[in-house]
Amino acid sequence: MSDRASDTKLTLEEAFEAVNKIKRNINQVLIGQDNVIEKVLTVLLAGGHVLLEGVPGLGKTLLVRALSQSIQVEFARVQFTPDLMPSDVVGHSLYDMKTGQFTTKQGPAFTNILLADEINRAPAKTQSALLEVMQEQQITIDGKTTALSAPFMVLATQNPLDQEGTYPLPEAELDRFMMKVELQYPTEKAEISLLKLNTSGQSNEENVNKLCPVIDAQTIEHIKLMASKIIVDDKVYEYAVDIVRKTREWHGVIHGAGVRASINILKAAKVNALMNNRDFVLPDDVKTVSPNILRHRLTLSAELELEGVNQEKLIHDILEDTEAPRL
Repeated sequence: MSDRASDTKLTLEEAFEAVNKIKRNINQVLIGQDNVIEKVLTVLLAGGHVLLEGVPGLGKTLLVRALSQSIQVEFARVQFTPDLMPSDVVGHSLYDMKTGQFTTKQGPAFTNILLADEINRAPAKTQSALLEVMQEQQITIDGKTTALSAPFMVLATQNPLDQEGTYPLPEAELDRFMMKVELQYPTEKAEISLLKLNTSGQSNEENVNKLCPVIDAQTIEHIKLMASKIIVDDKVYEYAVDIVRKTREWHGVIHGAGVRASINILKAAKVNALMNNRDFVLPDDVKTVSPNILRHRLTLSAELELEGVNQEKLIHDILEDTEAPRL
């Protein structure tokens, strides 16, 4: 074991295998979404939060529940609706008539993995209840601040914005999500496997409940620490910053990515290296994680959108235009 990871009590090989165990466990119930599973695990091990977008029925909620079942941690779900209040998420104070004192009723956000289901069906006021907890992993109720136990992760799902009854997420909240991951329809082969799995007399709920934990919270924290110590060459730092800075200068971009994007790219690139059984970051790691980190941080001009350019195309062009360093 190297000195860099001596305080984690895990070798790189053991961490690599532990992550693969989680992948295999989730794959038992969620078929055909390997790329999405990998991105969600990247965010978990980088200490971030993820926004999952896709039409109903692609397994967004199933993925989150399968992840929580695979790890021995607490899980809570909040169904976001137009009448949901911030106190329904974080909690509130109650006056006890018997004692004459206020007591705190903790909300579902006091957990390890929080599923904010259909987050864009609630107005901005309610969505903003997550700002403090996502950034600082703590919750303040009536002036009393409580730190949350690690690991803590918000996995929010949202339907595409063109659907009725949805609200756009505020920029401040969007920026707190490390990645935005879009779920696509599975391949024909994967869809056939899903049909077999879900028409054999057992529901999705039963299949997920049968999953056994393959890792505990302490091991997750060890892997996170190991990932944070992955080696990064100065040229790779410069490469990540060059990509982010180009988003601010590119023609047709009204708002580019901020400093938090650069930080998240490096954090995710380190995890990507670990998940490929390496203790050093390559430029390809940066290139792999950048699209999902930049996608929700760019605002394009109407002119660019009329030309048929979307975030995906823009990020592709920026990555092609930015020369990767040779290490």
